[in-house]
Amino acid sequence: MPHDADILILGGGSAGCILAARLSENPDVQVTLVEAGEEAKDPDIAKPDMWPFIQGRDFDWDFETTPQPGTAGRVHRWARGRVLGGSSNLHAMFHVRGHTEDFARWAELTGDDRWSFEGLLPHFKATESWSTGGDELHGGDGPMPIMLPSGQTHPLVRAYIDGWVELGMPRLHDHCGRELIGTAPNALMIRDGRRVSVADAWLTEEVCARPNLTIVKNSPVRRLVLEGTRVKAAEIQRGDEFELYTGDHVILSLGAIGSPLTLMRSGVGDPEMLRAAGVDCVLERRELGKNLHDHLLGAGNIYRAKQHVGPSKLQISESLSYQAEDPAQTTGRPDIVVGCVAAPSASEMLTAPELGEGFTLLFGVTNPTSRGALYITGPELSDRPVINPNYLQTERDRHLFRVALERARMVGRSKMLVPWMAEEMHPTASDLESEEAMDAFIAKAVITHHHPVATCRMGADEESIVDASLAMRGLDNLSIVDSSVIPEITAGPIHAVVMAIAESFASDFISKA
Repeated sequence: MPHDADILILGGGSAGCILAARLSENPDVQVTLVEAGEEAKDPDIAKPDMWPFIQGRDFDWDFETTPQPGTAGRVHRWARGRVLGGSSNLHAMFHVRGHTEDFARWAELTGDDRWSFEGLLPHFKATESWSTGGDELHGGDGPMPIMLPSGQTHPLVRAYIDGWVELGMPRLHDHCGRELIGTAPNALMIRDGRRVSVADAWLTEEVCARPNLTIVKNSPVRRLVLEGTRVKAAEIQRGDEFELYTGDHVILSLGAIGSPLTLMRSGVGDPEMLRAAGVDCVLERRELGKNLHDHLLGAGNIYRAKQHVGPSKLQISESLSYQAEDPAQTTGRPDIVVGCVAAPSASEMLTAPELGEGFTLLFGVTNPTSRGALYITGPELSDRPVINPNYLQTERDRHLFRVALERARMVGRSKMLVPWMAEEMHPTASDLESEEAMDAFIAKAVITHHHPVATCRMGADEESIVDASLAMRGLDNLSIVDSSVIPEITAGPIHAVVMAIAESFASDFISKA
């Protein structure tokens, strides 16, 4: 027998948890949340400095890309949370919104000012509770604690920040204002020295006790059952069996990988691709799974330290500096980012000092232009998808990566970092002999920043997968609410934006009920 609900939310990640909590506030609405994993049980999840070391465990989907020509033929592992709270249990806890021009572009692409910075600002604020208090730009009483470090910042990172100020970079209060170019400590989703996931913040005991909210765990979504222009049911794996769950309104919140793959297994997508995977095409949507892009970071500009680098009291990667290609530009949309890791951090192709004996300056491009795609290879959950982000395939991306590397090396040689820098290990002199040599070094150094987006992009054009209200084109009762709807990546980490997208959708849905 089908399991019936008024609202069926598929995916208990960052967006899904917020939707479940917000939409179940109305006691007359039956809400069901379906999640492939369960509650976070690994104690290392809560330890902020463990985030680089918990990937690949049983609560990680642990996807892999195809070999990437732009990154020396490497395969990149993409960590995605298979747990309530999703990837908020795995990420580096950064809270960065992006630049106002990022959202002006969203409003342009969708034809809707709700996706402008001013349109999203109330929803950003509604999710947040800043340790520095609420004001015009910051939320003060939302579910997610946002800690802006002060005395906890590592002394190396304080020197790094001072180095940028010495070089003329603005010193920002945080990365969530109207300006982003500048340097500041990273605002972090941490409370009392512990990571706070979205499940921790929104799915409290009180919320989970609501009689109108059902949370179904350890239940991956195999496919949607489509009938005409409606989702008739969702086929959910429960142990060795499949069960049907229905909802008057269905919300897909499985992320930039899970949402398009689920639609493809349901018969939605490019007919030729579906036929090759053994799936009948029910609804042609050729853009589904395309436009895939992600942030890369060079790991990197690696130094042997002149003095011992003690342990971080936070989460190791403690500060970002957003910058324009023109170093004299101190306002507007940034082009590159440089970050300071108070520990040796390196891609698998580079060597690094032992813990305590070195540090790394990360470098990257804020708004990459390379685009890739993903697609299914068969109809089952067990059929491995093809994920091709097509990294570093545009000259603009390669050029800006060279600029970012040069900027990292510039602060690495600054007066403020002299007491810390004994030797620059990477790049070597030969890596800097030409643009080709720099490109070859960058290809070996880059790693994913874990920000895949745009595989179900929103837009005003008919080829977009969802419209400005996040309704799926061609299906009357399906919405998509997660990072897949982002049309173009923001300058910073995307988690703050995903929370705001979910809050915006929930607020709009409730107001129309």
